Amino acid sequence: MLKSSQHSIVIGDRVVDLVRDTLRDRAGDIVPLRPRAWAVLRLLAIRAGHLVGKDEIMDEVWSDCEVTEDSLVQAIGDIRRALGDAGRPALKTLPRRGYMLVVDDKPIDAPVVSGSTVEISEIEARPASSPMPHLSIIVLPFANLGGDPAQDYFVDGVTECLTTDLSRIAGSFVVGRNTAFTFKGRAVDARQIGRDLNVRYVLEGSVQRGANRFRLNAQLTDTETGGHVWAERFDKAAADLLDMQDEIVARLANTLNAELIKAEARRAERSPRPDAMDLYFQGRACINKGVTPVFLAQARDFFARALALDPGNVEAAVAAAQIDVSVASAFLTDDPSVQFEAAETALNRVLLHAPSHPRAHMLLGAVQMQTRRVLSGIAECRQALLLDPNLADAHGFIGLGKFLLGRGEEVEEHVREALRLSPHDTRIYLWYMFVGLGKLSIAADSEAVDWFRRSIECNRNHALAHFHFATALALVGDVQEARAATLAGLALDPGFTIRRYRTKPRVDSPAHLRFYEGMRLAGVPEG
Repeated sequence: MLKSSQHSIVIGDRVVDLVRDTLRDRAGDIVPLRPRAWAVLRLLAIRAGHLVGKDEIMDEVWSDCEVTEDSLVQAIGDIRRALGDAGRPALKTLPRRGYMLVVDDKPIDAPVVSGSTVEISEIEARPASSPMPHLSIIVLPFANLGGDPAQDYFVDGVTECLTTDLSRIAGSFVVGRNTAFTFKGRAVDARQIGRDLNVRYVLEGSVQRGANRFRLNAQLTDTETGGHVWAERFDKAAADLLDMQDEIVARLANTLNAELIKAEARRAERSPRPDAMDLYFQGRACINKGVTPVFLAQARDFFARALALDPGNVEAAVAAAQIDVSVASAFLTDDPSVQFEAAETALNRVLLHAPSHPRAHMLLGAVQMQTRRVLSGIAECRQALLLDPNLADAHGFIGLGKFLLGRGEEVEEHVREALRLSPHDTRIYLWYMFVGLGKLSIAADSEAVDWFRRSIECNRNHALAHFHFATALALVGDVQEARAATLAGLALDPGFTIRRYRTKPRVDSPAHLRFYEGMRLAGVPEG
């Protein structure tokens, strides 16, 4: 009746697609379902074979408003109608307790937990044969080391917001806050949690707030080995609690995004038969190494293989489009319009099926900005931020848009916002380069040198940053170092020329005449 994979569940002639967040029929057409009903179905699908309590469903799906149980009953009715003939036998009602999607006609019932203390052995566990989801994580309630009960709401808020924000990471599975909070105040064993809840990672931490300082410690543990994957400490002056909570959560979520991708890529390298998501994570890890023809070609291959295995994998499709955006943006080709057009076509196709995908909107914005539709591109990046306020890269691209509009003096403020959200981001070298371009466009050449130098220090595997660095150095009179920077750029991209850089210029500005002059002084080939 019901068959499951890591990314979809087949119920009769319907497919619950957890990658594209849609219910589809066998022909691939979307079966209409209202947002709240879909959210209920998605939760039940993720927990297929397990009882999901009514209170948990209400807390997860209607956390932003007060509703009665009638809303849940109505959503369940909508789901059954959408599932068709298979809906009633597959979706079980357990009176006064909750609902369950049945796996292979064998429900796996969880014990009723009563009282305020819950032993790990009492937490419902998935069957041993169930594969552990990629990038699966539980955020345990952070400990309040200050001991002040008045701070509990803040500490719990960090845990809850982080749970929500981590769920936005592509390919992630995050255990709901209700289950996570059953562990509050208890010593736990990460390996046991991994076995019981079928998750790969446990995030735990502590918060301590003194009179003038705020300190947060966090660590990520691999549940298979028990070893620490990552640890971080935030120590800063105490400020408005809510503002500080938003900033801390954003920084944690963005840092964890990169760390989890690296961890998943390492796992995939050891897999004898990688699946589509294994290949996706390996491709993302390649992208994070830098923008060179070699790294981008490797990443493109991973995404192509992922899409061959799973043509409907939205994340792989978006990442493949990012390769085209990167190739065109970095002038790694003689005619960037070809890659920009390919990326735009692919991203529009993704947004047709997944209209709320933040990175797809952001990358579409990056394409539009660099094909003379700057205001439209900035609007796409702002839409991405509405969908994911932690998407620091969107702030960076808005900064690029301001440069392309000829408003170079405004670039730095947008990059500063990106840095506030993600000060150790894997894309930080691009943001620094954007500020350098802004400074160069307003003839603040010495400042441009500093920003380009910082870009290269963060990641030397970006040829275009070396060429811009060489340009700025030449314009301030340091021709010898400028020529060394040019050679470093050519080692990464031997085909770069001034002629290529001038092909279909992204912006009409007299400032660009200075760019070409600086490149010639720095010894960049004319082409």
